[in-house]
Amino acid sequence: MDLLSQLQFSVSITGPICLMLVLGIVFKRIGLINDNFIEVASKLVFQVTLPTMLFLSIVVSEHDISAASHFILYGVLSSVAFFVFTSVCVKALFPTSPDQGVIIQGGFRANTGIIGIAYVANAYGEQGIALGAIFVATTTLVYNVLAVICLTPKHQESGVKVGKMMAATLTKNPLIISILLGIAFYVLSIPVPTIAIDAGNYLAKMTLPLALLCIGGSLNLSSLKKEQAPSWTASGFKLVAAPVLITGCAYWLGFEGMELGIIFFMNAAPVASASYIMARAMNGNAVLAANIIALTTTMSTVTCTLGLLLLSVWALI
Repeated sequence: MDLLSQLQFSVSITGPICLMLVLGIVFKRIGLINDNFIEVASKLVFQVTLPTMLFLSIVVSEHDISAASHFILYGVLSSVAFFVFTSVCVKALFPTSPDQGVIIQGGFRANTGIIGIAYVANAYGEQGIALGAIFVATTTLVYNVLAVICLTPKHQESGVKVGKMMAATLTKNPLIISILLGIAFYVLSIPVPTIAIDAGNYLAKMTLPLALLCIGGSLNLSSLKKEQAPSWTASGFKLVAAPVLITGCAYWLGFEGMELGIIFFMNAAPVASASYIMARAMNGNAVLAANIIALTTTMSTVTCTLGLLLLSVWALI
């Protein structure tokens, strides 16, 4: 492909996601959706439609999940390594800041469950979602543990209490439960009735449009004027350093094709909305966390498009 064709290919993957986010902003501005709609729809996505999509993507997949152990292991190790790298850099750049934990979390915690999966779905379809779902399950566990570590104030035991709370919450996480059930059904070859699959597909098809509209509608772009240095620093780690370093190391280790693409998309995704909830629960700077979410969400489609363009030019995915 020539450069123009490669650019069109890149935009075809990130463009629809960007458009849905913009529509969410517009619909909220004109009153077509409101905060109550966003709250209810977000719960519907998290508790019903997204778990259904992830479950079905695994059950009907033809991908050999058992052969992806090296891929999953790399996802875990790279997440931990990048967390350590981000922590060292942030503490050097903001040595006296009380918001170090919030900046660190904003630098490493990706929105793999919605925007990462949306990128993968646009690029690779059902087969990509099935493999990406396993990545989401493992990174969700890792991200929550690392978030507790970086947000725990020094010389306080609050992190232990929150850690226990998060452990209990994770066992009830609909996404993790649906993925584990999907793997069990897949490995044990448990049949799923066609009528259930068809009904599930109706729910699954609602997931990404509804989730992206909610994310767009919940963005507070006016807040981006506050605390710009920490916000831009965290965004730089999340949108530039993470995809470049983690994808580059993956390529060096021999990952290619769909696996390399999924690694890139998951790490090029913006900061997860859960980072705001975690920061607020652990008495961190929730306003700064919200700013980082807004900034990375609005910028991620641009940085992801550029990264995807380079990978396609180099014929790596």
